[in-house]
Amino acid sequence: MKYYIISGEASGDLHGSNLIKELQKLDSLADIRCWGGDLMQATGAVLVKHYRDLAFMGFTEVIKNIGTIFKNISFCKKDISAYQPDVLILIDYPGFNLRIAEWARKQGLRIVYYISPQIWAWKESRIHSIKKNVDKMLVILPFEKEFYNKWNFEVEYIGHPLIEVTDRFKEENTGLPLTGNEQVVALLPGSRKQEILKKLPIMMQVAKHFPGHIFMVAKAPGLTDDFYKELLAPYSNVKSVSNKTYDLLLSSKAALVTSGTATLETALFNVPEVICYKGNKISYLIAKQLIKIKYICLVNLIMDKEVVKELIQDELTVENLVSELNKLLHDDAKKLQLQRDYKDLRDLLSAGGHASANAAGLIYKMLIANGS
Repeated sequence: MKYYIISGEASGDLHGSNLIKELQKLDSLADIRCWGGDLMQATGAVLVKHYRDLAFMGFTEVIKNIGTIFKNISFCKKDISAYQPDVLILIDYPGFNLRIAEWARKQGLRIVYYISPQIWAWKESRIHSIKKNVDKMLVILPFEKEFYNKWNFEVEYIGHPLIEVTDRFKEENTGLPLTGNEQVVALLPGSRKQEILKKLPIMMQVAKHFPGHIFMVAKAPGLTDDFYKELLAPYSNVKSVSNKTYDLLLSSKAALVTSGTATLETALFNVPEVICYKGNKISYLIAKQLIKIKYICLVNLIMDKEVVKELIQDELTVENLVSELNKLLHDDAKKLQLQRDYKDLRDLLSAGGHASANAAGLIYKMLIANGS
């Protein structure tokens, strides 16, 4: 069967690649075309567009690049029409994917949404488009099933795919090849140039206050070494790694992490963390009026309480980061409570089972039932 998969960021590439592997187990003749990244391409899928060419962050950045975005949408429609897939699988990335879903519905295509857009946080009105245009929604956060039930839209909770990813990695790896008793603090500043330039300089200044620690920046895939070289140059105890974020987390005592999937990955590696968010001022002010959730960190959202500290916009200062990092490194009571919360988090996300296999099974079953 023919599968067309669209993801627009690094996390979507990861989950998409594992979904493809599970689909290939069920369908030995699977023909897969995708928008994603290196991981999806490594499975043997034909990569149409790389996510690094699609990532525009914030309202102002989207407006600046609106012409490119519409060209990509037009190209995507033509490519799907030429390919004629048995199913269109959309992974998060709602601004783009919901437009494609609306068009694809008119073409009579079957549409599966794997990893729901975060419409429970903002743009809840998107539920009407989802109900109209999506055949099957597969959700990975426990509270999403209840959210969609409120709108009389049945979805499948399949567990969180990061459970299987992080568990497998911990079983097969031991971390970075450190030379001695280095105390490592991970810096995870994001994957897009705009967000890295906003947050990484602040995060690195913290290193001056902890001379006995090594601060290690996880470089984003798709960005060159030259981009980071000048940023890192002033700091003697700041180093970097490429394509080794999970090895870094296995080796870290604490982490400073930008909002997003990385916050959840850090928790699943049991690393104490501080959440760092600072965006374009105009974009942030607009978002503040629109976003309805209490927290920006997935860990806190899932647990419905502040498990990890969030330093947002003007609160993201060197002084505040130093204070919070000191607590994570030296406050034994805080560290113990954090480990208890992390265990509860993992238990919640494990309840649905093996997410990638569940998703692939449901998609394949749907296609077989419809005579594909």
